[in-house]
Amino acid sequence: MSLLENPPERTLQALGRDVAETNVAPVLYATTLFVSALLLFSIQPMFAKMVLPKLGGAPAVWSVAMVFFQTVLLAGYAYAHLLGRAWPPRRAALAHLALIAVTALTLPIAIASGWGAPPATGIAFWLFGLFAASIGLPFFTLSASAPLLQSWFAASGHRQAGNPYVLYAASNLGSFAALLAYPALLEPMLTLKMQTAAWSVGFALLALLMAAVALSAGRSAPVAASVVHPGDVAGVTVADRARWIVLAAIPSGLVIAVTAHLTTDVAAAPFLWVIPLALYLLTFVAVFRERPWIAHSTVVRLVPFAVIPLAVNLIGNSSAFWAVAIVLNLVAFTLLTLLCHGELYARRPHAQRLTEFFLCTSFGGVIGGAFAGLFAPHIFSGNTEYPILTLLALLAIPGAFAGGLRKALVEALPWLLASAALGMIWYFVSSQRPAALDLPIQIGLNLLAVVMLFQRHRPMRFFGLAVLGFMLTAFWRPGFVPVETARSFFGVHKVVEINDGKFRLLSHGSTIHGAQRLRNEDGTPVQGKPVPQMYYNPGGPYAEAIESARAARGGFDRVAVVGLGTGTLACHQKQKERWTFFEIDPEVIRIARDPARFEFLSRCAPDAEIVLGDARLTLAASPDRYDLIVLDAFSSDAIPAHLLTREAFSAYLSKLTPHGVIIVHITNRHLDLAPELANIAQSQGLEAYFKQDTSADDFATTLKAKVRLVVLARQPTDLGRISEGWTHLEPDPSSALWTDDYSNIIGAMLRKKFGS
Repeated sequence: MSLLENPPERTLQALGRDVAETNVAPVLYATTLFVSALLLFSIQPMFAKMVLPKLGGAPAVWSVAMVFFQTVLLAGYAYAHLLGRAWPPRRAALAHLALIAVTALTLPIAIASGWGAPPATGIAFWLFGLFAASIGLPFFTLSASAPLLQSWFAASGHRQAGNPYVLYAASNLGSFAALLAYPALLEPMLTLKMQTAAWSVGFALLALLMAAVALSAGRSAPVAASVVHPGDVAGVTVADRARWIVLAAIPSGLVIAVTAHLTTDVAAAPFLWVIPLALYLLTFVAVFRERPWIAHSTVVRLVPFAVIPLAVNLIGNSSAFWAVAIVLNLVAFTLLTLLCHGELYARRPHAQRLTEFFLCTSFGGVIGGAFAGLFAPHIFSGNTEYPILTLLALLAIPGAFAGGLRKALVEALPWLLASAALGMIWYFVSSQRPAALDLPIQIGLNLLAVVMLFQRHRPMRFFGLAVLGFMLTAFWRPGFVPVETARSFFGVHKVVEINDGKFRLLSHGSTIHGAQRLRNEDGTPVQGKPVPQMYYNPGGPYAEAIESARAARGGFDRVAVVGLGTGTLACHQKQKERWTFFEIDPEVIRIARDPARFEFLSRCAPDAEIVLGDARLTLAASPDRYDLIVLDAFSSDAIPAHLLTREAFSAYLSKLTPHGVIIVHITNRHLDLAPELANIAQSQGLEAYFKQDTSADDFATTLKAKVRLVVLARQPTDLGRISEGWTHLEPDPSSALWTDDYSNIIGAMLRKKFGS
């Protein structure tokens, strides 16, 4: 057959029909969705890593990033909806290909020019703008792929086109793969430059796949729906759209809330944030299909069994058994998300309403994410949004409003009134509850759990009892006196008293950042300047390193301390020395400066300068040079890795006097950072010594903590007389040098857990 008999256009049309009408079509569409989602989710951690030197390593960065992605996802879904209504599939596919071509011109991914240091306030919105200027177009283009591809498949004429929603599983599998692959494979193996190059190659592959899809889009007449959907083409109401939005909003907010709870109130660890997000994505894969992994009726039956222990344990003392608490919270979160997403899938409309459905669910995702990620930190002092969203998820249980709104309120009202009364008590009474109440409250909580168990088949009564359970556990705070709970962009800070009011602590999540002794053993108040506690106690490695460096040069002129905490290090200051503290969190500064909270600054260094902002930027901008630089920002579970790179230490050295010393505090429950510092020392021509003090015993009675410390200087003589117990750090060839382009957190974590 000649080309005249079968011209190229007709050949392409025939090829398009063949693709649309054979088993190739589902594979092609699913593969394209998978690649698109893989690129979509890999850009999030990759770009967040790029901006860390500008903002710091706060877990809240991920919350704001998630809200940004959900907002742009909404814009992409709106574009997909409008494109689908304006043009037929083939023309829409060509238009989308043109957008992909324009997006390709903006690659590789990079930080937009003109964005300098973040502001002192409004960091969340600054970060939102930075993301929009840098990766807004690529993310927008990719976000439209899921609804467009599913709507085109619905119009393809394929025999499976009647239910295109099942393709959503491929999209979420791609997201899940990216979520796990980035920290486990991409970050440890590739530099940022290599990551962006690989991402660009992946985008080119997506363009080819989209071109193949465009060939088959709309080539055949759509077949009738093979599945009966709850809403037909004309039967979607405002109430239906509202349900889609609400059912999508609750899990979207819940994934952020449970992540914040686990990483601040239970047992924060590197990459713990991955698990809730991975489970969230898998719930879509599990229920957006004709035969779900778990029957929806089974999920409904299991939800009360997960929520009951959560309700009587969530706020009060969830960190007492951290492993059990993590499992409990994750199981409950998964079941509640399956419940909401199962109800969402059951209410899906006809395929011709697909883009509208995803537009509504995306809008719900933005609402939930914005509530938990942006507004809740400004509204609540603690992670109160978590129990709120958990309770809202219970309202999705089938039958909750079967008898109407009035009947539902009547069933829940007595328990809601009891909860309100307890809430008033909890709000106005902040002193320590008498120990005699512990047993009655525990008995009451157990009885409440039994009552909830018997009422699990009555959704609204169960809901009211759950509210009461959360309020009871909020009221019961055994073992400590709450002094203050403050929340900032960087997390939740709690000031509490323990040991019958003898000690006061500042904690950020599950990490203690400072402690002061208030009373002596005989109960009398401590007089005079407070004595440094925890890692900073007199006679410990910290005091030894500071005194040795001071003696080697006959005293300090200027000292820079990165990380304020309670200001404990201020009590190591001597007369005529000028100490400057660099702190990124304004709430920490406020707490440390308040003598009613901690007295280290007010009594030991009342005139000390405190510079607000990320130390990587503020220290570099300082006009001064320092005899001693102390880096005390790595004891939390989410460390600012950008402060531990070759480029960061080059900046520190530019601010260090010729015979100055750098002290790095690397005590961390999850990460071994000594090899990284050894390699950095070699790259900068520095001498490095390490000491680990494990002599600290019972912290609750002594306030002394185990410490790991590294000191660095240009010459060993600058360190003074380092006593026995200090080890010279040699470069570690098995650990790659950390730079702004490369770091390997998971390697440091595995080394800590399993040794080198």
